[in-house]
Amino acid sequence: MIVQADQLSTEALATCIALLEQDLFGTGAWSEHAVYEELTAANRYYVVDTDSRTPPTIRGYAGFWFDGYDAQVMTIGVHPAHQGKGIGGALLDELIREARERGAERVLLEVRVDNAAAIHLYETKGFTIMGRRKRYYQPEGVDAHTMSLTLRPHIMGFTPQKDHAS
Repeated sequence: MIVQADQLSTEALATCIALLEQDLFGTGAWSEHAVYEELTAANRYYVVDTDSRTPPTIRGYAGFWFDGYDAQVMTIGVHPAHQGKGIGGALLDELIREARERGAERVLLEVRVDNAAAIHLYETKGFTIMGRRKRYYQPEGVDAHTMSLTLRPHIMGFTPQKDHAS
């Protein structure tokens, strides 16, 4: 079940996400403090996938920063035991839906060049590779692909609109 992060305790959620970050990203993981700061920062939208237990177990999380034009995916992660079950895709779908609702022109993200599963997921959702950032992921020094999904196409500076003539 996907819920908005602001419906849960921010402190408890930051702890859960930070632990999951360690499992997923090792030395490149966000600290609990960094996660808390991200969850409470302005213009952020975060969602989590939980089970139906009480208290719920966080199976995955994702969020973006909206600057008024682009929605920049800040992070997305799914617990290793739950990967390959559609959770990452569902979280990404929710981010895309919310970005559209907020009027974003594009969704942008970075992904490790060696993360074939994530790249495949993003491509199935319509993202395309824009470029490469050398040594983006630290401390490993792994390159990142920059990817984008256009939500509102522009043609010569104009946004197409439907013809409402009868």
